Amino acid sequence: MSAAIAKTKPAPGLDDAVVEAAEIVAGHDGAAELLVRLRHGNGVSSALTLDPDTGFDLLRAAGAASLDGLIGQSWRDLTRGLWEL
Repeated sequence: MSAAIAKTKPAPGLDDAVVEAAEIVAGHDGAAELLVRLRHGNGVSSALTLDPDTGFDLLRAAGAASLDGLIGQSWRDLTRGLWEL
């Protein structure tokens, strides 16, 4: 996911999502990417992959020093924080 997409308003159904896991993974070109797993209010899990720049922006928006700092945070609040960067 690019920064431009991450900065758009959350889609319906993502509003109540929280981060349940985050990890660094290899992208299709071998570059590191951030994989974020979300748990939605209805119990469904989803995952999305962020490019490195957006991943670092997400950490800054969360005020997190590590990936563990993303766990339990509201996806809505995090993406709102991206709009402010």
